[in-house]
Amino acid sequence: MKNTTVLVVDDSLTMRALISGSLEKVKGIDVLGAANGADQARTMIRDLDPDVITLDIEMPGMSGIEFLEELMSSAPRPVVMFSTLTQKGAAASVDALRLGAIDCFPKPKVATPAELAKIIDSLAKTLKTASAKLAARTSGGTPGAPAGGAAEAKSKARALASEPFTWNGKLVAIGADISNTQMLFELLESMPVNCPPILVVQQIRPELADSIAAQLSEIVLPKVVKAADATRIEPGHIYLAEPEGLHMVIDRWPDGTIRLLDKPAVLGQRPSISLLYAALAKAGGRQTLGVLLGAEGEDGVAGAKAMRDAGGLAITPVLDADKIITGYEFGSANVREPVEIAKLARVILTQCRG
Repeated sequence: MKNTTVLVVDDSLTMRALISGSLEKVKGIDVLGAANGADQARTMIRDLDPDVITLDIEMPGMSGIEFLEELMSSAPRPVVMFSTLTQKGAAASVDALRLGAIDCFPKPKVATPAELAKIIDSLAKTLKTASAKLAARTSGGTPGAPAGGAAEAKSKARALASEPFTWNGKLVAIGADISNTQMLFELLESMPVNCPPILVVQQIRPELADSIAAQLSEIVLPKVVKAADATRIEPGHIYLAEPEGLHMVIDRWPDGTIRLLDKPAVLGQRPSISLLYAALAKAGGRQTLGVLLGAEGEDGVAGAKAMRDAGGLAITPVLDADKIITGYEFGSANVREPVEIAKLARVILTQCRG
């Protein structure tokens, strides 16, 4: 397997040297160069054609967010952002993820090798898998891709959300990781104000949770709430599990409530997507629908199988031999069919429509 080639973009000479020097020591990664801003980065991207770009959010002139938007509208490629962990930085990080960034890492408070060493393993892993994650997101025509762009995706989402909808009683659970943020936003923006109740477990860093909840609340029609113990589950609501918090499950269905469990991590994750799916399978059976956009490791896979085995439905990624997502499929334990990413929201609403 060929090495992953990386271009580092940062206005700070010290940070460029620090990130480049640290990544050059990682097996399987080749740093092609470092750019001091958007202008230089454009030339180096054209000449060097890197697999992945690391991009600072806060840069003079054209900001990292503006440059990311330009890249994603003209020549999409995997981008991993660096940002401070302030409240403003978290909001900008979510902006970047919504535009299509694969991930957003905290910028070291002090520009030293010791500080970067705290995240270098996770950063290297993300860079090596970034191309596959972007390919998975665009298979089948994801909303927000070029040749139409974000404006067209938003228009289609709003049109779907405005269609008449009558709920048939099914409960929906969505599992995702940080690289699925763009997909998750576009999916939820397609939901009508009286949508089926939706439980969401997204594997993200805790410091991004408030900004994700706030930005979702601004663009979606249903009510967005953070999951709390003993909360009654109602249509027209989207319930967000707290990242790195307690497990979110349900006690019964229909007329169920959310329960938060203080139990060990499942497959390295808490809250666990699979544990939520398993709870739905046990409590709701045929009245449940699981949607697994993608998750690190195996979390969500076993739970989706449990939902199907209990008579429920699930939308899950299709993986190749290297566990890279090549598409999505929808169905039960016995019947599956391919489904385009651009049609996920319509499939969900069709299955939950009375």
